[in-house]
Amino acid sequence: MIKIRTARFQIGQIVRHRVFPFRGVIFDIDPVFDNTEEWWLSIPEEVRPHKDQPFYHLLAENADTEYVAYVSEQNLVADDSNEPIRHSQVSEIFVRDKSGCYRPRNPSLN
Repeated sequence: MIKIRTARFQIGQIVRHRVFPFRGVIFDIDPVFDNTEEWWLSIPEEVRPHKDQPFYHLLAENADTEYVAYVSEQNLVADDSNEPIRHSQVSEIFVRDKSGCYRPRNPSLN
């Protein structure tokens, strides 16, 4: 049986990957892994995350491009740079307040 943990990060929070050079803003959270088995098996076994942890959907970016990422909690850390996310879809989902935090445009959807 899978034990569900409380998510460490929240929707609207900016995070970065522990290993790979990308960051993003969280727009959805799965309490446990909820992607395809094929996707999970495509990750090399020595770095494959456990399924029994929160997984985050990010509007992500690196130096070259913008994309949507699906990342396990163990591979994320908070990004305290206060730099805005440039992803083209951020403004569809979020409003950035004066303090630099992202707030859902329509909080009732969460």
